[in-house]
Amino acid sequence: MAQPDNFEFGEEASLLKESARKFFADNFSTSTLHSLVAADPNPERMSDCAWDMGLWQQMVDLGWTMLAVPESAGGVGMLVEELGRAAFPCPLLTTLNATYVLDACGSSGAAALAEIAEGHSASLAITNKQGSWSVADTDVTCADGKLQGSAWFVQDARKVDRLLVSAHSPAGLSLYWVATDAPGVSVDADAIVDLTRDQAHISFTDVAAQEVSSGALAVLNQAMPAIWTILAADIVGAAEWQLQTTVEYVGTRQQFDHPLGFFQAVKHPLVDVMVQIDQTKSLVYNAACAIDNEPERALQYAHMAKASASETAAFASGRSVQSHGGIGFTWECFVHLYFKRQKHSQLLWGDAAWHRARLADVLIGDAA
Repeated sequence: MAQPDNFEFGEEASLLKESARKFFADNFSTSTLHSLVAADPNPERMSDCAWDMGLWQQMVDLGWTMLAVPESAGGVGMLVEELGRAAFPCPLLTTLNATYVLDACGSSGAAALAEIAEGHSASLAITNKQGSWSVADTDVTCADGKLQGSAWFVQDARKVDRLLVSAHSPAGLSLYWVATDAPGVSVDADAIVDLTRDQAHISFTDVAAQEVSSGALAVLNQAMPAIWTILAADIVGAAEWQLQTTVEYVGTRQQFDHPLGFFQAVKHPLVDVMVQIDQTKSLVYNAACAIDNEPERALQYAHMAKASASETAAFASGRSVQSHGGIGFTWECFVHLYFKRQKHSQLLWGDAAWHRARLADVLIGDAA
């Protein structure tokens, strides 16, 4: 099936993007973000999980957590762009990830999806200690309906109340739905550079769990393109904030009787950032549209989008901090919050080199 014109973005998708931008502009400024997550500059501070649960509940009430089913991936991508632009600490991205996986489970995932519809948040617990999320590499097992073992690099683990866990079971590789407050679940926070997210490794000791799929490998393979694509959309939104903020700064900061933006050594790299953002955005929209209209190409296009996004995250972050000069390295300057978020996103679910290697596998396999 060929992709439609304009990536199938209609009036509803545009209104969703505009309403999301207005929501964050009205309720969550960058100064609010800084005061929320960067109040303590002590490098030896304990890992914190600061977020506005009241605003999160408003997002749930707006129905954003259920947009992945049955809405198109394109509309969700535009929403997540605005989430990245605001760098709002919340479990929306992780809940959408779990939603894509549960939707791929078919009818067996309906009960868990109903809980998300009721307002529960969720995260994927599918990664082992080595950082692999291939289901066959999971460190968790299930016997007699009880989970044992540990899942690592679980995103926003202290914000969510449900986990979707991959585990080895007598039936094969399976997915299980677990409450984070269930007896035997232990959440151990990781210290990460990104102040807008939290991460943890989770231990399971005789945890009673509800099986939602006994075909975990096929389910995750179906869902991963959407997961990579919406993370790439978050990176695009954050990069657009970095570019806009930096352009405003170099347009007002004076040096040698001229704004910094007057000098080619400053403005040309920022033009390169703009071009790279546009390139990544096109790839993200293409990947999102393919999930709904060209599913046979979804994997290829998602690898392309996340590879490009990872490079954009690094490049936009470097230019934003360096263009701010000495102040860009200070705790009080807002750009460091986005630099750290982008660094986390750059590596999360695979960096550019990893995705290009997988893309080569896809293309070479097709050619063979």
